[in-house]
Parts: sequence; C-alpha cells; structure tokens
Amino acid sequence: MTRFPSVISTRVRQVLDIGGLAKKFGGRVALEDVTFSVRPGEVFGFVGSNGAGKTTTMRIVLGVLEADGGEVRWEGAPIDADGRRRIGYMPEERGLYPKMKVGEQLAYLARLHGMAASDAAAAVTRWTDRLGVGERVGDEVQKLSLGNQQRVQLCAALIHDPQVLVLDEPFSGLDPTAVEVMSAVLRGKADEGVPVVFSSHQLDLVERLCDRVGIIAAGRMVAVGTVEELRSGGVSRIDVVGPGGDWTAGLDGVTVVTQEGNRTRVELGDGTKDQEVLAAALAAGPVHEFAPYRPPLTELYRHVVSGGAA
Repeated sequence: MTRFPSVISTRVRQVLDIGGLAKKFGGRVALEDVTFSVRPGEVFGFVGSNGAGKTTTMRIVLGVLEADGGEVRWEGAPIDADGRRRIGYMPEERGLYPKMKVGEQLAYLARLHGMAASDAAAAVTRWTDRLGVGERVGDEVQKLSLGNQQRVQLCAALIHDPQVLVLDEPFSGLDPTAVEVMSAVLRGKADEGVPVVFSSHQLDLVERLCDRVGIIAAGRMVAVGTVEELRSGGVSRIDVVGPGGDWTAGLDGVTVVTQEGNRTRVELGDGTKDQEVLAAALAAGPVHEFAPYRPPLTELYRHVVSGGAA
C-alpha cells in the first residue's frame, strides 16, 4: 500500500508527493519504499552517495523510468503527462545539443512546452541574462566552458516557467560565483512558491540553502527533516572552553570526544545532565565557553548513513 507522509501541517498544501517508490534492476534493489514530499516554496535537498537511488527517484518523477511500486502525486493526484510538462528538470547527464546555438536551443525547448515565439524569445533573454550567459546566446553549446554549459542547462529547466523544479546535481563543476548565482535563482523560485528539489554531494551548500533535507542510502530514505531536526536525533555533545587537563575524570556518562588545549568536546550519555558537566568544569577552573555542539550536515550525514555508529 502506498504511504504518504502524515507529518505535514494540514494548512500546507502538499504539491509533490513521492510515496512508497520501489524499483529493481534485475535482482538489484534500487529503491525500497522511498517516501517524502516537497512543499510549496520549499527547497529540498536530496542527498546520498553514488548509487543510493537519487537519480532513479528523479527519473521516476519525470516518467523516464517506471516504478515497480509506489506513486508520484502532484497537487494531490497521480502525476500524468500534463503534470510532468510543468516540471523543470535538469538531468545529471546534460541533455543539450552541442552543435546548436544557445539561444536557438532554448527557444526551441520553450516552444516544445507550448510557448509562443515572442514569449519564448523573451524568456531566453530573461534567463540567459539572469544566469550570466546573455552574451553567449549566439554561440554553440560545445564552445562554452563546462560551467557555462551548466548555466544554460539550468536556463533550459527554467525557460517555460515551471511549477516544480527537479534538479540532479545542478551545482556540479561550478565555480563559487556561479554557485552563488544558481543558489539565488533557486531561492528566488522558492520564494515565488515553487517547490524545488535538488540532489548534491556538496553538503555544506545543501545545509546553507535547503529548508529540509532527505538522506537516502542503499535505496531507502533513512532521514527526512530540517538540519535542526536531524541534529535533535543525534547524540548530545557540548563544547567547553576553559579548564585543561583531565577535568572530566569521575564524571559518569561523559566521554571526551576531542581535547585541544583548553577546548574540550564531551559526549553525554543517557541521563547525564549538562549542569553536572558545567559544575565539574567550573571546579577545575574558569569556563569561557559552554555550548551545545552543533554538528554540520556532513557529520550528521555520516552518522545517519552509518546507522548511528561513531
């Protein structure tokens, strides 16, 4: 039976729902019960190692692959060909025609989506200027740098004013300036109410840009939530700056994770109170800092994917 998330407020209309997707290639399980949703105006980061199932999931959403089980819904109904035409898709393997000029290619793609010639021309100008390739519209795609080809590929995903964006590794190979431009564009589309889902191995970027994150491993969703929600499900660690030496000796349920000079990171076991740790630190000397450790998404990812192993 297809299951959909029940944790989303009823005040929020779910736009893109992925429910219970399953897929096998021969005897290999590629996806098993993959379930998540992308809300209006939300940037959703879809992360996992190579072969974890990200691209397979996106191809099923686009109808490039057929699922063995589960369902994709858009605005509450099973997605059909008309719904898929409203998606802006950026594949990991870029799909541009190398010998076609940038402007001609984008206009052609816009016309395929039903845009009038004048509207298509206006959209080409708007998006190539916005993404910094306006001066290259007369060049063949193959004559562009890989970074500029990436920008044109994003133009192709945006050219028809899509109602949903599904982007597979859109930041791959971009320089920092191009990353900032793309980030601003995706955030701007989300601010217009467009749900945006993208995959990336750049977890620092995902943490900075995304409202929620979904982590997939071996074809299964192992965590979905905000970064803060993922942090709350992990172990409790505290950074203490002040006393040096072995000031934690005798504290039950406290493990020293790292100690560099007068900075100590400790992990609290179940039932251990942070005030007990603070009292022990103060007894050993002045305490200049005492704060919960906020692990970056990279560390949370390793912890979740390893099943909680240290």
